[in-house]
Amino acid sequence: MATQSRLGRAMSRASVKPARISAVLPGSLAAKAGIQPGEALVSINGERPRDLIDYRFLIAEEYLCLEILDSQGIPRTVELEKDIDEDLGLEFETALFDGLIQCNNACPFCFIDQQPPEMRATLHLKDDDYRLSFLYGSYLTLTNLTAPEWERIARLRLSPLYVSVHATEPELRSRLLKNPRAGLILEQLAWFRQHRLQLHAQVVVCPGWNDGEHLTRTLLDLAAFRRPEEGIPTVLSAAVVPVGLTRFRPPNDELIPVDAAKAAEVIDQVEALQAQFRQELGSTFAWLADEWYLLAGRELPPEKHYEDYPQLGNGVGSLRLFLSQFEQLKLPLEIPAPLKLLWVVGNAVERAFQPVVERMNRIHRLQLHLLPLASQFWGQTLTVTGLLTGQDILNALKSVENLASYDGLLLPQITLKDGERFLDDLTWQDLQAQAGIPVVRVDGGPAGLLEAVQQLGSRASLNKLP
Repeated sequence: MATQSRLGRAMSRASVKPARISAVLPGSLAAKAGIQPGEALVSINGERPRDLIDYRFLIAEEYLCLEILDSQGIPRTVELEKDIDEDLGLEFETALFDGLIQCNNACPFCFIDQQPPEMRATLHLKDDDYRLSFLYGSYLTLTNLTAPEWERIARLRLSPLYVSVHATEPELRSRLLKNPRAGLILEQLAWFRQHRLQLHAQVVVCPGWNDGEHLTRTLLDLAAFRRPEEGIPTVLSAAVVPVGLTRFRPPNDELIPVDAAKAAEVIDQVEALQAQFRQELGSTFAWLADEWYLLAGRELPPEKHYEDYPQLGNGVGSLRLFLSQFEQLKLPLEIPAPLKLLWVVGNAVERAFQPVVERMNRIHRLQLHLLPLASQFWGQTLTVTGLLTGQDILNALKSVENLASYDGLLLPQITLKDGERFLDDLTWQDLQAQAGIPVVRVDGGPAGLLEAVQQLGSRASLNKLP
């Protein structure tokens, strides 16, 4: 196994490209050493880092010898002496220097396959890379890992990872992922237990496939890897998410959208299991994504239900967290000048956000109007904010009465996947150019919303000075 691991590392190093530097933090060690954006890092103490994980391990040393390529491709050596674990201040164009490990499954519910072919190439990349899972919390299936990669996960203690389980019954999971290797999931979970590594799990529920008794079986199997007698739990949490379908999905995929009745059924089923888990495990353990409650027209659970929000990135408790944080905000009594704003959200959260709008509009001189949208682009009748496209927003603005009377459009940053671009390839600058009113990106939850309103209010006040 050791020889195979060394061979695997040698083969992987051969495909490593110099890591292009996108930014150098001012005042950092790298800046003082004269390293510039646009240059590339080749090696550290003779080792070529495969990815950001290798980079972080390699720069932990006190003495570093960096091989750098300048923007013209000319190599040079940079020697540094530093404190252990002191950061260099380098940022890179990508976290992966040897390329993305892509998915080898053919899940009928895969969102990547439910996009039109003309979308930009990066949106058609099927990420199934354990390194991005460790670094950023993206989900992987474990079906494409070679022996050297399993060995690296154990050696570097890459934990927790985030795993798309969907089903624990071998035949069912193989059918869902259309991959015979998918049936090894329980053996793989046992491997994590053996190596005392941890993971978070998700289950995307497809009606008629992995719901009902199959969903119960899956959650009970996952909970068995969290038993108190284990000491260190292997499976930290599980998220139950409804399948999302678009009008671009492949024909004859046998998938059924989740309706209100199915949502109510799943809520009742999982909430019964949650009560069992709280008694046996001391934790709710398996959480329902907010969408279930929105689809069923039910109230969200209280804040304490979500414990420490372990599945926030999966849309579990994000609405409750937003509402709870908003309740704690101290709102101003007034803003400097009259301000009339539109706030774009997915229509799935319209009801939940009404109290926020009502309270914001108690601020003197502020008129905040919700613009809840269903995505015509994806062909959905109920849409979460993160899936709204630039086209959806532009189409909706055409029907806004007296649009010119508004002072701005508040755009949640969550709609922009790289900080600049919607899923349909429009940029927020494209939206600004065509919207007819100023567009302001809003980030940071309720605090970001209030900050955007106050900044626009101050700007409006200055504009109205004689």
